[in-house]
Amino acid sequence: MGNKKVFVSGCYDMLHSGHVAFFEEAARYGDLYVGIGSDKTIFELKARKTVNTDAERLYMVKALRVVKDAWINSGSGLLDFEKELRELKPDIFFVNTDGNTPLKAQLCKELGIEYIVSKRIPHGTLPVRSTTMLRKECRIPYRIDLAGGWLDQPYVSKYYPGPVLTICIEPDYEFNDRSGMSTSSRKKAIELWQTDIPEGDKEKLAKTLFCYENPPGTPYVSGSQDALGIVMPGLNKYEYNGDYWPESIESNLDSDILEWLEKYIWLVPLYPRGQSYNVLADTHIDAVSAKALSDAARCCWDAILNKDLQNFGVQVKASFDAQIAMFPNMVNDDILAQIEEYRDSVLGWKLSGAGGGGYLTFISEKPVEHALQIRIRR
Repeated sequence: MGNKKVFVSGCYDMLHSGHVAFFEEAARYGDLYVGIGSDKTIFELKARKTVNTDAERLYMVKALRVVKDAWINSGSGLLDFEKELRELKPDIFFVNTDGNTPLKAQLCKELGIEYIVSKRIPHGTLPVRSTTMLRKECRIPYRIDLAGGWLDQPYVSKYYPGPVLTICIEPDYEFNDRSGMSTSSRKKAIELWQTDIPEGDKEKLAKTLFCYENPPGTPYVSGSQDALGIVMPGLNKYEYNGDYWPESIESNLDSDILEWLEKYIWLVPLYPRGQSYNVLADTHIDAVSAKALSDAARCCWDAILNKDLQNFGVQVKASFDAQIAMFPNMVNDDILAQIEEYRDSVLGWKLSGAGGGGYLTFISEKPVEHALQIRIRR
């Protein structure tokens, strides 16, 4: 009987030692086959061009001694490899933690393929490498909203004032475009500042970014928590009362609080929102639902400051429930099915951002299998 077939798939742009170590680890399970995302697919997912074309990337990957064969995937999206996967019929699909998604796991389950998730392990004494770390513009952070998202829109906070809580996170991963991690605001920040947030008054910088992203005549104004969440380090609470800009901002850079948050927040990738996705359809916004969102966010802030993990999880979920009561299109059957899988093992959950899709944010005392953890910018 021959060796097992092992399949991996990814971008593999700016080929580096981290890629090679990943291939070597996968090849320990059998003959390694590599599916490479096309230039078109990467642009659709990441909203940027690759440094090296798919032809160059294919040439370099095929030249590696541990690779049995490689090709450019013919499909698109997160499952761009599906046609090739069905044709190859591998024994194992091998992914890194940041490449793991429920969609991939479900496809493997349907096809009877063993699904193995590995953490990023460098070779020997070499440093950890990722394409994200090698791209200079990626020092500009992302943001996660923990509770209260949508109150930064006047058409919500006019019914009831309340806070939005965000944390500013370092770009250790290159989060997919349209994933609720404030990627659109981050791209505007890159246009403005290229490599990182400049020195200076952070609120003024955030207002500059907000105005740059929303020039006069903009039909849909992005919430200011996106710009603020990217620019303001640490944990922040923004108080909204019927206006686009918060009435007040309270920041927390306490190391103990931020380390506590880093320990218990876990992200599970879903998929980017589709271009035709409309979260604003079929909304049910009123004073009752706006108050529920505001109350959950305030209680969440208190739970964090008191390091009350149980209540933190409860209030994050309460915030999410209030969001989807107003914006039911935030979720679909696939997202609800993923939440159901984790329901009994975590303390709370919500979606990244307020638009649906992207990443599930879990609050959990125990490690969440195949989930990412974040570093909060100090």
